[in-house]
Amino acid sequence: MTTNVTTVPAYAAPAANAPLERTTVPRRPVGEHDVLIEIKYAGICHSDIHQARNGWGEGIFPMVPGHEIAGIVAEVGPGVSRFQVGDRVGVGCFVDSCRECAYCLQGLEQYCVTGGTGTYNAVGTDGEPTYGGYSSHIVVDENYTLRIPEGISLDEAAPLLCAGITLYSPLAHWQAGPGKKVAIVGLGGLGHMGVKIAHALGAEVTVLSQSLKKQEDGLKLGADHYYATSDPATFTELAGTFDLVISTVSAPLDFNAYLGLVRTDGALVNVGAPEEPVSVNLFSLIGGRKTLAGSMIGSIAETQEMLDFCAEHGLGAEIEVIRAEQINEAYERVLASDVRYRFVIDAATI
Repeated sequence: MTTNVTTVPAYAAPAANAPLERTTVPRRPVGEHDVLIEIKYAGICHSDIHQARNGWGEGIFPMVPGHEIAGIVAEVGPGVSRFQVGDRVGVGCFVDSCRECAYCLQGLEQYCVTGGTGTYNAVGTDGEPTYGGYSSHIVVDENYTLRIPEGISLDEAAPLLCAGITLYSPLAHWQAGPGKKVAIVGLGGLGHMGVKIAHALGAEVTVLSQSLKKQEDGLKLGADHYYATSDPATFTELAGTFDLVISTVSAPLDFNAYLGLVRTDGALVNVGAPEEPVSVNLFSLIGGRKTLAGSMIGSIAETQEMLDFCAEHGLGAEIEVIRAEQINEAYERVLASDVRYRFVIDAATI
């Protein structure tokens, strides 16, 4: 592909709730500070399904999902200084921000007051919709492009650009490490990375899952303990145990029950995004000076820090690589929790 080619093959949802189908989408010419990335792998995130099905509000269609992108630099703009052709790179959940607000200036671009520019289902500064990683190529500003270190294969690295940073950020912010007891709620695409990273940080890790069917997996991934939340005794036995509980599930939870697991001055952090509202009894917080918080991905700098950490510790996602024509089947399997633990699309099949 060269700057003269403006369309690339992709898989898109033509309308809300419609099956994804092969098509083409435009890509802007490579600008002064842009890199053209030949996509090798793109992870399937549960949020792709939410957005393709209007679960989080009205989407922009046709929609090309995908914000877990790993590939190789194919071309660079004349002003690019961070990358060169052949570099291993990644793109996460956003491809731009205002660069002027207090959060952007602090290096917290993920909390940009404008909301930033999503990798897909957003409108860029050029007024055109953004299209994600279920495609052969993407053009991204070098300042929103990540370097994937040697030591992580590109297919296992792709989910780190969302699932990895979504868990790394709260674990780092709430200082998970030696002497801290951390619980990960849900052992799925997000949760399995939470277990791996929390273990590598040195925390004592517990998985809280609906049943014990993934217990063997959880312990292999680095969990020290594993409990079924379908058993009421779990909430009695573990009351006031954890410094940090991170919920990764996308279904509404009884947050009052989970706050009961948090010790005084501890935190329950939600990174899952249920479509339905949830309620909280404030006495669940007041009674122990507890924190109920949320966390959303990480900045560009923190995402790079996460990638370097994962490379240093030999951490990649647990994946099942699929062909592009299997995307719709994979969506249904994600909804049925029939994946261990992240689907990754081989972009060569798009």
